[in-house]
Amino acid sequence: MLIKPPSDIRPSEITPESVYLNRRQFIASGLGVVAGGVASSLLPSASIAAAGDGLRATAPSDMARAAPAAWWGSKFEAIKPVDTAGGFYTSESLTPYRDVISYNNFYEFGTDKGDPIANSGDLKADPWSIAIEGEVEKPGVYTLEDILKPHDLEERIYRLRCVERWSMVIPWVGFPLADLIKRFQPTSKAKYVEFLTLHDPQSMPGQRSRFTTIEWPYREGLRMDEAMNPLTLLAVGVYGNYLPPQNGAPIRLVVPWKYGFKSIKSIVKIRFTENEPATSWNMLAPEEYGFYANVNPSVHHPRWRQDMETRLPQTLLSSSRSPTLLFNGYADQVASMYMGMDLAKLY
Repeated sequence: MLIKPPSDIRPSEITPESVYLNRRQFIASGLGVVAGGVASSLLPSASIAAAGDGLRATAPSDMARAAPAAWWGSKFEAIKPVDTAGGFYTSESLTPYRDVISYNNFYEFGTDKGDPIANSGDLKADPWSIAIEGEVEKPGVYTLEDILKPHDLEERIYRLRCVERWSMVIPWVGFPLADLIKRFQPTSKAKYVEFLTLHDPQSMPGQRSRFTTIEWPYREGLRMDEAMNPLTLLAVGVYGNYLPPQNGAPIRLVVPWKYGFKSIKSIVKIRFTENEPATSWNMLAPEEYGFYANVNPSVHHPRWRQDMETRLPQTLLSSSRSPTLLFNGYADQVASMYMGMDLAKLY
């Protein structure tokens, strides 16, 4: 499979990896988070102006309509660098930005990998609010600004493994889900955390398709100890900048030891429950998609073996195939949560 970038993204609009990897040097010299080579809709206008060296980028129109609010700027100017000594980092080669934003599963915008970037231009990511519900002391509907205000953003470089057997290495920007959970004070009855994606057929053509088999809105869930694990991230950015709509703007979940469909995008509701919540793919095909969805090379999907994976981007000269690691390589951080469980049955 040869993955080609969409024709409407010019090379000048892609963050060069050398620029990204040296972002801290640019911050120190007053250039903002990343001044050059990033779509202008992914940067606050003040950061673009601060560059002062003639660098300008024109965003594809679908990204421009989902540009975040101006108050995000200060958040992204103070991203905590990745902790290379912890489990929040891998030294494996990063998946190029163009592939991260153009090769996606986001069925709300269509089932083909190129549909999300092609069809997500009408997503309105500002204003945005998230409802906190269920077994929690502080329920309510909170603006995204209120959600983010107390939290410092940090960088995590995680592997992403799709159940379809392809994988990426992505530098996310976000904060631990555990920090958010503590703020809203779950009660003793809260054993699970449920998440729901935006339901807006007008801006999400996949939701209004007569061929859809998913019961909208898309929903996912975690056991409370999984949600509180330090690896579990609420991401608001990628490659040092805001999430594009096709990647789950403005806020999504990232659970790196589970298959990618667990990392729900464009979250509008977080509900704390006593009982295991229903999840979209498990509702649709329970024999193929379990609640846990832990990456496990010895438990195969009916259509895809899971003992090998293909790291994107794949080219005609390189297959980029490698063995799949149990828990996607995060066993040291998460295996203890599943002690005594039959992971072949509780897949």
